[in-house]
Amino acid sequence: MVSMADGIARLGTLAASPVVATLAAAFHDAGFELAVVGGPVRDALLGREINDLDFATDAQPDDILRVVTPISSTQWDVGRAFGTIGARVRGEQVEITTYRADAYDGTTRKPVVAFGDTLDADLVRRDFTVNAMALRVPERKLVDPGGGVEDLLAGVLRTPSTPEVSFQDDPLRMLRAARFASQLSFAVDEAVVRAMASLRESLGIVSPERIQGELVRLLQTDDPTRGLRLLVDTGLAELFLPEVPALQLEVDEHHHHKDVYEHSLTVLTQTIGLERERHPGTAPDVPLRLAALLHDIGKPDTRKLEPGGGVSFHHHDMVGARLARKRLKALRFDSDTIAAVTQLIEQHLRFFGYAEGTWTDSAVRRYVRDADGNLERLHILTRADVTTRNKRKAARLRSAYDDIEDRIAALREQEQIDAVRPELDGNRIQQVLGIRPGREVGEAYRFLLDLRLDEGVLGEAEAERRLRDWWAARAG
Repeated sequence: MVSMADGIARLGTLAASPVVATLAAAFHDAGFELAVVGGPVRDALLGREINDLDFATDAQPDDILRVVTPISSTQWDVGRAFGTIGARVRGEQVEITTYRADAYDGTTRKPVVAFGDTLDADLVRRDFTVNAMALRVPERKLVDPGGGVEDLLAGVLRTPSTPEVSFQDDPLRMLRAARFASQLSFAVDEAVVRAMASLRESLGIVSPERIQGELVRLLQTDDPTRGLRLLVDTGLAELFLPEVPALQLEVDEHHHHKDVYEHSLTVLTQTIGLERERHPGTAPDVPLRLAALLHDIGKPDTRKLEPGGGVSFHHHDMVGARLARKRLKALRFDSDTIAAVTQLIEQHLRFFGYAEGTWTDSAVRRYVRDADGNLERLHILTRADVTTRNKRKAARLRSAYDDIEDRIAALREQEQIDAVRPELDGNRIQQVLGIRPGREVGEAYRFLLDLRLDEGVLGEAEAERRLRDWWAARAG
């Protein structure tokens, strides 16, 4: 529950901070209005950490630049066309924007920029009431034309204008509703939910890059499942991530299987918990969280109803990896993220063979080699993928994974298995066998690598002997 007394005190602290006070004095002395707007005001009232400082003013961009230049170490005006000037003041990055009265062209989400005259009009054009509050400085006056304080107290997301007008102006705000629902743990007003569902097709004018940005911010929250459910329930996810709602497989009375959609959301939640437990204080791991959400998206295409009431999903790991690669490319994710996510999905079932029997050291080495730089992520995803309610089975799987991690640690200490390579490189292979570069060198290298994985460290002399024997047998 938000305490307004505490919140008002925190607003006073915000206004008195060196950066805000310095800017407030400079704009006041120059004869202009200045207000802290949006997220910083909301977070101060909620007692949350403030990461960015955004300001609004009646000053035009040229005037903003003139005012901030003497009190800042750096200035940039890449947002000048939208009325925004950036600066570094007392070591902190700030953005100051001229009051806006934007209209949107209805074809793209790019605003037709029009500068406004009043702070109230600027606030009313923002996305949600809890982001449409401002703190005038140096007066320290809270401006809240949309009732944002009441919505903070109620824990609800509403739009300052009607949601239909707001979302038609900027359809990306529908995705922001999902993100803020998760970020703030707020309910979404029913009128907003209805508008999201009825206007979902308008998301088609938003670029894939902007959609990707909101998806990433949603996944970085403490509980992205709240926002994901909203996107699925309103039909928005169908437009840019259809593989997730497709996980809601029908279950008939004869063939029963785990609810794949609910399972995937549970795996995502458990992944985030393990991520924090094993790596406290680190930034959210977006590729890992994407892999957790998408790890079973191959199941709808591979489901087979078996005689006797069983259901199988053979090769859903490989099918899912291909689907994920295609979807992430469409959303313009970078190649490193795509590679990590698809690799994790491909390998997320590998461990369950270990749980059914004892792996040789060779199998453990191959597990590490194939995971490459994603081994820790694979550890987390595999553990999170256990959602059975059978306590005995869950305990057995946890114990088995504890065992494999212990064996990896032991082998790593003995053999440096994270960088498994044969004792002989390509040049040495050519020297030993007296051959020139070509396909045969690659075959010999793979032979030695398999030996290394199967038997561990051989030593250079033994590797040469085995190589010569292999070559002689091959020639014969």
